[in-house]
Amino acid sequence: MKISVLTLFPHMFAGPMGESIIGRAVDNNLLELNLMNIRDYTKNKHKKVDDYPYGGGAGMVMQADPIFNALESIDTKNSRIIYMTPKGKVFNQDLAIEFSKEEHLVFLCGHYEGVDQRVIDHWVTDEVSIGDYVLTGGELPAMVMIDSIARMIPGVLGQKVSYMDESIYSGLLEYPHYTRPSEYRGMLVPEVLLSGNHKKIEQWRMDKSLEITREKRPDLYKKYKKL
Repeated sequence: MKISVLTLFPHMFAGPMGESIIGRAVDNNLLELNLMNIRDYTKNKHKKVDDYPYGGGAGMVMQADPIFNALESIDTKNSRIIYMTPKGKVFNQDLAIEFSKEEHLVFLCGHYEGVDQRVIDHWVTDEVSIGDYVLTGGELPAMVMIDSIARMIPGVLGQKVSYMDESIYSGLLEYPHYTRPSEYRGMLVPEVLLSGNHKKIEQWRMDKSLEITREKRPDLYKKYKKL
């Protein structure tokens, strides 16, 4: 998969996107990440990319021309062009899976009061929100989405690991995990996990998932019980 990111701050991605699972996916050629600085595509000698909104009002708006120029510089055929905005549909696991099946994703990171509407009307295929709160720009939402989407790409999590094994697919929150030592500062690992009885361990994990989900996410618990 190829992912292109149009941003005013490409350096924000250099660290997080070069580490851990995402970094390995790039190194193993499972994911291609192309960071594009929108300022490089403006014709303004001062690299200005924003202006006052028509009709007045507070804040600035990102201009259409540099964004058009940036998008016209890459192959957007068969691409999904994603703009992060509170007006978009809320991102979830189903959408992550859907996006992971695409050949090319383009993330447009807005700033200020947003981007000129003509960019959205002409280019954007998906307006997406990661939650009902306000951030200073689209970079952090783009990173969240890229991390979630990249994990869905075959091979990214490793041959022996599948995203389908994760708790979200059971409809319940995950059970607790423990590792060595079995006793730490007087705190013990539950005895059943040391028993070697896989049937009892499986039942314990299910019981804990139910208990935790009922306590912390009653909405998920009620949904699960109706299945």
